[in-house]
Amino acid sequence: MDCPSCAQKIENAVTAIPGVDSARVLFATEKLVVDAQSDISQRVQDAVGKAGFTLLGIGEQAKTAVVPSRLVEYGPLLLMAALMVISWALNAVNPQFGRIAFIATTLVGLAPIASKALRLIRSGTPFAIETLMSVAAIGALFIGATAEAAMVLLLFMVGELLESYAASRARRGISALMALVPEDALLIRGEQRQRVPVASLRPGDVIEIAPGARLPADAELINPFASFDESALTGESVPVERQQGEKVAAGSLSVDQAAQMKVVSEPGNNAIDRILQLIEEAEERRAPIERFLDRFSRYYTPAIMLLAVAVILLPPLLFAQPWETWIYRGLTLLLIGCPCALVISTPAAITSGLAAATRRGALIKGGAALEQLGQVQTIAFDKTGTLTEGKPTVTDVLPIGDVDRQRLLALAAAVEAGSHHPLAQAIVRHAEGNGGLLPSAANRRALVGMGVEGEVDGQRILIGAPTKVAAGLLADPWQNRVEQLENAGKTAVVVLADGVPLGLLALRDTLRSDAGQAIAALRQLGINGVMLTGDNPRAAAAIAGELGLDYRAGLLPEDKVSAVNQLSLLRPTAMIGDGINDAPAMKAASIGIAMGSGTDVALETADAALTHNRLLGIAEMVRISRATHANIRQNITIALGLKGVFLITSLLGLTGLWLAVLADSGATALVTLNALRLLKNRQ
Repeated sequence: MDCPSCAQKIENAVTAIPGVDSARVLFATEKLVVDAQSDISQRVQDAVGKAGFTLLGIGEQAKTAVVPSRLVEYGPLLLMAALMVISWALNAVNPQFGRIAFIATTLVGLAPIASKALRLIRSGTPFAIETLMSVAAIGALFIGATAEAAMVLLLFMVGELLESYAASRARRGISALMALVPEDALLIRGEQRQRVPVASLRPGDVIEIAPGARLPADAELINPFASFDESALTGESVPVERQQGEKVAAGSLSVDQAAQMKVVSEPGNNAIDRILQLIEEAEERRAPIERFLDRFSRYYTPAIMLLAVAVILLPPLLFAQPWETWIYRGLTLLLIGCPCALVISTPAAITSGLAAATRRGALIKGGAALEQLGQVQTIAFDKTGTLTEGKPTVTDVLPIGDVDRQRLLALAAAVEAGSHHPLAQAIVRHAEGNGGLLPSAANRRALVGMGVEGEVDGQRILIGAPTKVAAGLLADPWQNRVEQLENAGKTAVVVLADGVPLGLLALRDTLRSDAGQAIAALRQLGINGVMLTGDNPRAAAAIAGELGLDYRAGLLPEDKVSAVNQLSLLRPTAMIGDGINDAPAMKAASIGIAMGSGTDVALETADAALTHNRLLGIAEMVRISRATHANIRQNITIALGLKGVFLITSLLGLTGLWLAVLADSGATALVTLNALRLLKNRQ
């Protein structure tokens, strides 16, 4: 397929089959998805073939498909060019022979185009470029413009080749992504090693990756440590050292040693598969401007055809103008009626923009999200795990009364064990690091807006924010101590046993190394930042003060939603977070952005994700979005501008069939190549 118009031809052909509920072509990954109530695969195969395309199987069948030779690819064009040269030579010697030669050349070039036009008409696409070309060439023969009829077909073939080259370039990034996953893997079973297809791997399997080989599935490292080049997925050029138990994404390259890994992803659901799935879903989440142009193009071609008929009939009938002149001009207008350049102007730019973002470690789920990113003027940041590393450490353990410091830590860790919250994990790590066995806790549960509780040795242990405990439970000296801790940017939690305070724990998270740079880069783009956090106001003020951000603290998940809604009323707002509690606010924002290390819920809710966890990627995404929309405007100007110019010059008789073909095929190639510039954009 050379452009989305080709995809539309296939969809029309398949949709016409009885029993088909829907059919859609995923242009970027070249897949046809058909919804039907029964197995009609053979009829689909036949319909696609009749429309002039080849339908390949998936998996091995597609991989082993025969690539056409250069002779097959360029043969028709070379034959047409040779016949044109012969026709011109004969015309120079004898105009009568030259005329016959041009007619023969036209018929040779017209045969495959006209046959494809007939197939497309039967399959439900009557206004294809092949139909317009056939009518124009036959009409030119009838009015004696034989040389022009042949030249039109030659230029059309050149244009089709340019379109094919541009389309293959646009999809090259997708193909390279698919090639990152090897076809087989070295499976370890006891003392045996066996080469197996990647599709046979299951979670829990142990595989070995040789130095310089790529990981065939998402997996956890079994070795104490190993270095991996993850640049193909994250854009980071420096290899990353992973520790035992850390997850490594499929497609990553083992740099320095053979590494044993435990597979954690299901077949067809590794990091590369998810990226490809996002790219496919992106085609369905089209930008509003793309949907508008798609609707516009459906009426554009029939309108131009009606105009061409009017140009042919009205001047001779109403004003006694010569038929030959106005038939020629009408045929020229027909060639301007193909909407290929206009149709591809937006998806070509958006596909390139999405691919450019993916190369930099940012996944954007579709054209609509890409468009919205460029309009964002405010970004709301979650604090823990987004602006900060999300790996807080316990800085103070302060028992109240005669409770032992070790006992205080052990009780808190017992209740927090198993939680995915960064503060809970920090408490458990600190308790384990201080030695001693942790008691077991029963009936553990999270209390929304309060904290977490459980039963340990018959006592009901509650861990929560000091502001959430009943008034008067903490004596004034301890309240003052809480204020001191929070003014230092720490988060304080109180541990209670059967409603009686046992002590305080203070934790501190560190800012991400690039947080300051990211905020500064966004300011340069005219984007303001606001920090939204459930943390206490004093700790939030300390973090926000370091970054120069406005902030809102002490927020529950529903409070974050309200805050985002208020910000969105003033200007387009994005929300970036990493946790389940951020998901509602991300959904409420104009666009939600998830940190790649975040929870599955956050990643699924978000419209975009930073796979490399670099906050600087937000500014890069915005720049790419803005560059993409500038590119779209350029493409639309090229597509409509060229057609508009040639429409006027054709009506005035200043340009003929040759240039009309260039206005179509040339514009299509130009907008596609212009869109490809986004892939080289190093903003």
